[in-house]
Amino acid sequence: MTSEGWGTPPVEPISQHYIVCGGNALAHRLVLELVEHYEVPVVVLVTDRTRDHAPQIEQITGVAAVVEYPNLTEEALRAVSIDTARGLALVEGSDQDNIHAALSAQGHNPDIRIVFRMFNQRLGENIERLLRNGAALSGSATAAPAFAAAALGRPNSVEIDGRHLHIAFDDAISSDRICVVADHIDRQDLSKIRLLPEQEGDSAQFVRLAREFGDDGPVRQGGLRRAPEPEPEVGSDSEGEPERGREPAVGPEVEPEVERAVEPDPGTEPEEPPGGIAALQALRMEPREPISWVRRLRWRVLDTMRFLTNARLRVVLLIALAAVLMAFAVLWYLNRDFGWTVYISLLDLAGAAQPDQQADIAAGTGTGGLWQRVAQVVITICGITFAPVATAIAVEVLGSGRRGLPRNPSAGTRDHVIVVGLGNVGTRVATQLHEMGVPVVCMERDPQARGISAVRALGIPVVLGDGPFEEQLRRARLKHSRAVIALSGDDATNLEAALEARHGNPDVRVVVRLFDDDFAGHFYRTLDNAASRSVSYLAAPAFAAALMGSEVRGTLSVFRHVLLIAELTVEDGSGLIGLNRHDLEDPGGVRVIAARFARSNQLHWGFADRTRRLAPGDRIVVAATRSGLARLNTVLVEEV
Repeated sequence: MTSEGWGTPPVEPISQHYIVCGGNALAHRLVLELVEHYEVPVVVLVTDRTRDHAPQIEQITGVAAVVEYPNLTEEALRAVSIDTARGLALVEGSDQDNIHAALSAQGHNPDIRIVFRMFNQRLGENIERLLRNGAALSGSATAAPAFAAAALGRPNSVEIDGRHLHIAFDDAISSDRICVVADHIDRQDLSKIRLLPEQEGDSAQFVRLAREFGDDGPVRQGGLRRAPEPEPEVGSDSEGEPERGREPAVGPEVEPEVERAVEPDPGTEPEEPPGGIAALQALRMEPREPISWVRRLRWRVLDTMRFLTNARLRVVLLIALAAVLMAFAVLWYLNRDFGWTVYISLLDLAGAAQPDQQADIAAGTGTGGLWQRVAQVVITICGITFAPVATAIAVEVLGSGRRGLPRNPSAGTRDHVIVVGLGNVGTRVATQLHEMGVPVVCMERDPQARGISAVRALGIPVVLGDGPFEEQLRRARLKHSRAVIALSGDDATNLEAALEARHGNPDVRVVVRLFDDDFAGHFYRTLDNAASRSVSYLAAPAFAAALMGSEVRGTLSVFRHVLLIAELTVEDGSGLIGLNRHDLEDPGGVRVIAARFARSNQLHWGFADRTRRLAPGDRIVVAATRSGLARLNTVLVEEV
């Protein structure tokens, strides 16, 4: 590492560039987004050029410079030419460091666009008000819904104006789908997936019919044109290529009922693409996890018992309770008065019952005979047992609360999701699942992890320790879990946790956080009932779009690919003015799914008018690939 205050400035003066501060996985993905899809000059500021992803960032073609400074100081900002930069992305460091750097950058360049990562979203919203042109994003909040949805085996959704957009696959696609978003889906080779493939327009079928039933085309009842009579010699089709596969017809031997469709051009692709397909659909309400209140109540009661007592105390309490109930039954049988039986039993439990005297027994005025006295003695002894147990429970609860110790999962934990790793992402995922009513158990090896206190405040059990995953997962009750989500920052650790989970419970669903795409490809080919997600891959497009001034409402996952749902505003001087739906969608990678015009606040879904041109004040909602949204953002900042 360089000495304090020294760095490696750019070789040549640079302007109108974008600065990325950080050397982590998110910074790596963000630089790739800016260089490959937006094609803008990028300068990267890292704390150490030999650590994390900094060496890989230096190898990216198109990066103007990689500058090394141990701290994000005023001198470091000047070294990356903050005064002439167009945008600044702060994707590493604490919330406090990013706030300080954002305010310092605005002091150097008031017009610069600033996007900074913040875990505390509420604080980020307040800081946005202090900046002239800034946006606070949370990478963990952007990626967490995709992990939670994958664990539950249902698609993630993005809420737009009261509707929840999600990805449906194959047989789950309904007739009211918005658009096809992917085809050629093959789990054995995810590289074949095509996002937002070129598709026929709404009028394509009518154009085919017009060609089929044109003036020169013979029409037969049934809707298909008969194959034309061939020439005596082999001719050419309309494209100038020889016709193949057509046998010369010999007058009367041709059966009049046989009809043949015109063969497609060999160079065209079939209408039905091979492999699975995925489509974008809208629901009117967010699909909730179907967990009955009976299951939740049972889980809560058993978990509360486990929280208040340990195994030995539970055995003592159960034996004492059984003895009290038997003694109560004896008293009721002898006296046949339920109210009096309850009264005397409570007194005996409290140790306030008055024993019979010998004179009372001799006079025949005792309480009811030998068996009643035995029952009262049993109740009294059990009452003496309950007092120290109750005291031990109170001490344990109060002591654990003062020490801040998380609780272990109870013996009644069932159908839960195990979250491995309580970093930023793990904490978000655990919180979201808990809010959905899904039982959650967390695992963490670092007792100082920031997420432990957050999940403890929600009452979520946490298994602490640095032992082998097999033992930790057993304590987390893997046998009774529905899914395991591995969310540590290391791919190898996450894969180890997933494989141990599958070994301990072959039916459990595993969701793994993986950065490396090749690693993820092998993962999909090896394991069934599994999913892989990358936090940086999900969050980087949103950061890049925000840096360019677009509002990304959410990201949807198609396996390892990302579909962006963004809302764009047509402002004065924007390059979007005068464009229509055909202009926006023609190059591919973009689908206009809704529009809100300046004259009306209503959002029109599936807007079919492809000729209506955009005017200042209009807003459009698009589903786009990374390159497609980059193209729109490039148009967005252009002058008319």
